Amino acid sequence: MILIAVLLPALSFLLRGMIFHAILCLVLQITLIGWLPAAIWAVVSLNNARAERRTDRIVRAMRNSR
Repeated sequence: MILIAVLLPALSFLLRGMIFHAILCLVLQITLIGWLPAAIWAVVSLNNARAERRTDRIVRAMRNSR
């Protein structure tokens, strides 16, 4: 998924169901200069989503252990 985020940033947003972000990313990606920020944005967004899922699992596990 990280490879997709680097090579095709807009597609990585689409695959995760973030249509508005995908459109904005595609507009940014159309310019050659904007491709690098779009790729960085896609990778950071992917990592943040993974961290959020991890945190949710930990919180759920802590609540269930009581």
